[in-house]
Amino acid sequence: MTRTAPTDWRAHLGLWREALDELSRRKLRTGLTLLGLIFGIGAIVAMQAVGEGSKREALKLVQGLGLNNLIVEARSFDADTLRENRSRSLGLGVADARAALATVPGAQEFAAEKRIKTHAAFSASGAGDAQISGVTPGYFELAALTVGEGRALTPADEDALAAVVVLGYQAARALFPDGKAAGQAVKLNHAWFEVVGVLADRDLSADKFEGVQLGLESNRAFVPLSTARARFRFQPMEDEVDRFWLRIDDPARIAVAARVADAVLDQRHGGIEDTSLVVPAQLYRQHQETQRIFQIVMAAIAGVSLLVGGIGIMNIMLANVLERRREIGLLRALGARQRDVIAQFLRETFVICVLGALLGVLFGALLAYLIATGAGWQVAWAPLPIFLATALCALIGLAFGVYPARQAAQLDPIAALRAE
Repeated sequence: MTRTAPTDWRAHLGLWREALDELSRRKLRTGLTLLGLIFGIGAIVAMQAVGEGSKREALKLVQGLGLNNLIVEARSFDADTLRENRSRSLGLGVADARAALATVPGAQEFAAEKRIKTHAAFSASGAGDAQISGVTPGYFELAALTVGEGRALTPADEDALAAVVVLGYQAARALFPDGKAAGQAVKLNHAWFEVVGVLADRDLSADKFEGVQLGLESNRAFVPLSTARARFRFQPMEDEVDRFWLRIDDPARIAVAARVADAVLDQRHGGIEDTSLVVPAQLYRQHQETQRIFQIVMAAIAGVSLLVGGIGIMNIMLANVLERRREIGLLRALGARQRDVIAQFLRETFVICVLGALLGVLFGALLAYLIATGAGWQVAWAPLPIFLATALCALIGLAFGVYPARQAAQLDPIAALRAE
């Protein structure tokens, strides 16, 4: 132990080594004290990494639906209910989309989709199980789909009833294993189409988001909606379209636009609830609320762990003071000041905190990846929360180490030297 203040960096380094040596003499006690800090910091780091990763992945998933979009979908019914509904409602159609576009505040454009019952999809190179969808030209933009090869469908294709198709990434790989799909011919059910484009792979980590199906476009063949009506068969009383997107110019108007759209559809369909309205922005907020609850629970667990760790630090330091009373008394008798004794014990406390923080960060990283692997979530790192967690650990440790350090400094030198 050193009784005088250091004058250079070598002396400073020596003091820290002494602190580390003192703790290493009591390995079991020090290790048990570190556990609380490790678990607390680990929980904070894991919570941050998983929470940030989940937030980014949720945003990526919901972007596939469009944060500025409203999505109206036709509902399915059994034959008897459908027949009864059709007496008052013609089902979902393009006319509904146009009415919503003209009525809903902030509506900019719409895109519609009709899914076709598919019996066969093959080419000269291979076969697949791709499903056919008839879509309007704006579908790809509103559904946030990008074309990786060739081009998308155009209004000219819609007007001319063109026999052209855009394949999803998975469908193109199945039908054209050699990777050359653009310009080739593919047969969908009984009709031949020319491939004019292939969608880029979105590589989504989940096929659902808050109950809404995602990623189906990867194994689809998209043809102009007018062409689908002309070339494929439909069942009696079937909806003209299965769903349509409506883009709103301002995200702040989404809630109002959703209420107006719901009222328009209710009026046009005679009060029959044969459609459902999906608001991606609300789904994203709902997901974030779930994440906040998860983070609050994890923060509470981390806080309790850090508190236990702090109590452990106080416990070990008080035990050290009792064990080293004669040593403290000797230092005081040789001229060590109270602040020298306080500084010495706080250095030991700080060493415990630093070790706990570093090991906690490593444990948290491992825990984050284990949670992500088991739950299928993503991990993302932000330096600031990790730094704040480490600083919090140091502050808690030092706060709990102050009392034992002051107790040591206030020992009466004579009484301490007489202690057995």
